[in-house]
Amino acid sequence: MNPLLKMRLIGVAIAFAIYGVDQYVKWLMVEPLQLRQRGVIELLPFFDLRWTQNFGVSMGMFEADSIESRWILVGVTALIALVVTVWMFREKLFGDILGLSFILGGALGNIKDRYELGYVIDYADFHIGEFRPFLIFNIADAAITIGVLIILARAFFMRDKDDQEVDDLMQSKSADAAESQ
Repeated sequence: MNPLLKMRLIGVAIAFAIYGVDQYVKWLMVEPLQLRQRGVIELLPFFDLRWTQNFGVSMGMFEADSIESRWILVGVTALIALVVTVWMFREKLFGDILGLSFILGGALGNIKDRYELGYVIDYADFHIGEFRPFLIFNIADAAITIGVLIILARAFFMRDKDDQEVDDLMQSKSADAAESQ
């Protein structure tokens, strides 16, 4: 199998694994833990499980307050997931594929919630006393954030090195092809 195709398929597998874990944990919150009925489960002095229905996207922006806006959000986020998928299949380096796979897996988990429920289930509440450095989130949100951070870090700190690695790889393949003729 082509090594590049293999890396991309690993990226798809990672995306589906993140999606699966996200959906499983959300199921745990709804069914066995019955977080919707309980409201809050205090776990640690700085971390609770807190039922939240997120009708918006990142940080509550673009809240879907009608059926039309709900479906617009589903469509826009699905389009973004499609763009991320195409981008992932165009990348040549595993670090970039990895970051995009995290974004894709998280996006798929939240799209499924919004499609089926009209909102995204959020439950992870990290706090220091009354101070909350983050909004209440879920595994999909965390995966998207980690993926974006990977992409940004690679763009700022690794791009020149990665471009050189790709050039070296292409020259090596060209030399191997010339030798075999």
